[in-house]
Amino acid sequence: MDNIDRLFDLTGKVAIVTGGGDGIGRGACNILAAAGASVMVSDLSADKARTTADEITAQGGIATAIACNVLEDGDLVRLVEKTIDIYGTVNILVNNAGLGGGGRENPFKIDREYVERIYSINVFAPWRLCQLTVPHMAESGYGSIINITSISSTNTEPNMGIYGSSKAALTHLSANLAFDFGPMDVRINCVAPGAVRTHALASVITPELEEKMLRHTPIRRLGNVSDIAGAILYFAAPASAWISGQVLVVNGGGKQILDE
Repeated sequence: MDNIDRLFDLTGKVAIVTGGGDGIGRGACNILAAAGASVMVSDLSADKARTTADEITAQGGIATAIACNVLEDGDLVRLVEKTIDIYGTVNILVNNAGLGGGGRENPFKIDREYVERIYSINVFAPWRLCQLTVPHMAESGYGSIINITSISSTNTEPNMGIYGSSKAALTHLSANLAFDFGPMDVRINCVAPGAVRTHALASVITPELEEKMLRHTPIRRLGNVSDIAGAILYFAAPASAWISGQVLVVNGGGKQILDE
C-alpha cells in the first residue's frame, strides 16, 4: 500500500501559479508550498504576488514572486524562463488567471475587443503556458497541469455567453491536450469551481443571489478557497498519477446559478 504522505508529497517539485496573488490562486500557492513544492507566484500585481510569496516563506516554504500580464506573450515567456533560471525546471502549472463572468455580459453591449480579451486570458494564455512548460516537464520526468475552469462551462445562464464559452473551450482544450501530453508523461486536468468566497465573488454577490445559489447546493454553503486548493493539490500530486483529461467539479454537489 502506498504511503499516504508520499501520495501528496511535492518535495523537490516546482510549480508555476498564475493569478497567485489573491483568491484561488493564492490558496493554490500556499497548499502546493505546504506540500513541499517551490512555487513561482505569478500575478498581474507585483505587490500581490510578493505578499503571497512572503506568506509562504514566513511559514518555511519556498516561493518567488513575479509580475506577469498573461495577455503579453513576452511576459509568459519570461515567467517560464525565470522559473527555469531560479529552480532549474517546472513540474506543475496551475492556470488560474482568468476574467469575465458575474452575469455582466449583455450580448448587445459587449464588443469584439471584450470577447477577444476574455478568450486571450481564459484560453490562449493557458494554452501558451502549456506549450512553454510541457517540454521542461517531460524532461524532468514529472508533469501536471491544472486548468481552473468553472461550472459556467456547462451551466446555461443569461449574460454569461462569452465567459461560459471560454471556460468550455478551456475544458475541451484540456481534454484534447491530454492525448498530446500523455505520451510525454505529462497530465492535464481541470478544476471547475462553483461559487467560492473570493474578492471577485464579493463584487457581484448579494444576500438574494446567495440564497438562490444555496437553493441549488446540497452542501448548504458557498465554497471556500481551501475547498478548491485541495482539488488542485490532488491533481498536482502523485495521488492522481493515472488521471488526465478530466474535470473535477467542486461546487457543493449542486448547480449554482445566477438566475432562475
